[in-house]
Amino acid sequence: MLAMQDVDLHGKRVLIREDLNVPISAGQVTSDARLLAAIPTLRMALEEGAAVMVMSHLGRPAEGAPEPRFSLQPVAHHLTQLLGQPVRFVSDWLDGVEVQPGEIVLLENVRFCVGEKINDSALAARMAALCDVFVMDAFATAHRAQASTEGVIHAAPVACAGPLLMTELNALSAVVQNPQRPLIAIIGGAKVSTKLGVLRQLVDQVDQLITGGGIANTLLAAAGKPVGKSLYEPDMLAQAQELLDTGKIPLPDDVICASEVSATARGSSKNVDDVSADDMILDIGPSTSAAYTHLVGSAGTILWNGPLGVFELEDFAAGTRTLAQAIAASKAYSVAGGGDTLAAIDQFGIADGIDYQSTGGGAFLEFVEGKTLPAIAALQARA
Repeated sequence: MLAMQDVDLHGKRVLIREDLNVPISAGQVTSDARLLAAIPTLRMALEEGAAVMVMSHLGRPAEGAPEPRFSLQPVAHHLTQLLGQPVRFVSDWLDGVEVQPGEIVLLENVRFCVGEKINDSALAARMAALCDVFVMDAFATAHRAQASTEGVIHAAPVACAGPLLMTELNALSAVVQNPQRPLIAIIGGAKVSTKLGVLRQLVDQVDQLITGGGIANTLLAAAGKPVGKSLYEPDMLAQAQELLDTGKIPLPDDVICASEVSATARGSSKNVDDVSADDMILDIGPSTSAAYTHLVGSAGTILWNGPLGVFELEDFAAGTRTLAQAIAASKAYSVAGGGDTLAAIDQFGIADGIDYQSTGGGAFLEFVEGKTLPAIAALQARA
């Protein structure tokens, strides 16, 4: 792929697609991890003397029906603080944007544009007409073939990959293509069905695959263990058994249960054979935590996507906390990705112990699974 660093940006109109999809409450950005990840790219373009336009999505608004709660205006204000220079917000931009070299503007939510999600070629062409150079820097959206992520790459005069995107690909490639052994993967989530492809791919590649959440519950049920009224998929037991047959997936021997998921619920530790019909499995138990900590401690490379329990509630956070601390303390090269995973890293204060935090969730998993990401394929075609 052509890299942004290899393109002359001086005096050029540069349109950069970032992932600035951050949580906003009462008009204020409440977590700016994704903004901080984008800052080096924006600063580099400004220092090169480019006239910088930034576009992103925020949330899931209905196309053609702008809503204030999905506006990127608060993000422009926050970026102004992070960059130390004004970031002008432009709400109506498809017909042209006034921006001078050394200036930066943030364009309103691309998902307000009709045709964004279906990758409308006319919309992509209007986006491309804004710039001399298009920079795709939003790895987290690279798995979506949409107008602002894939279509514009084909239509732009010059299209290249941004530094953040390249860094993401290099970090994940190190894990997927040439990992230091043993390679340990931790995959949490509600459903085996939504992550079956990546689970099958990983179980062939890794030395051990630790699972959490509803995925682990389904595996327990496939192994003939009682799961009570826990979240699991009874129609996926055959596929779960196939995964267990590889011998690479350790199962919990104790779990934390409660009768409901709530802030007032109190967890109790039980052997997996003692889970009752009224129980919900909401975390791994202390014995299992110790076993997983030992596995992580022996790893050469760790890939982490998803918590092991309902870590947002204190009674069910210990498993994920213990695992997070073990990963941070490990000498292994660690890569973590996905919204819940990054939230857990923040919650437990172990960011400094993770070698690379990927901004991607779905893109992260699809890359690991070996799928072709549309935006990456388009950049390669333009190179």
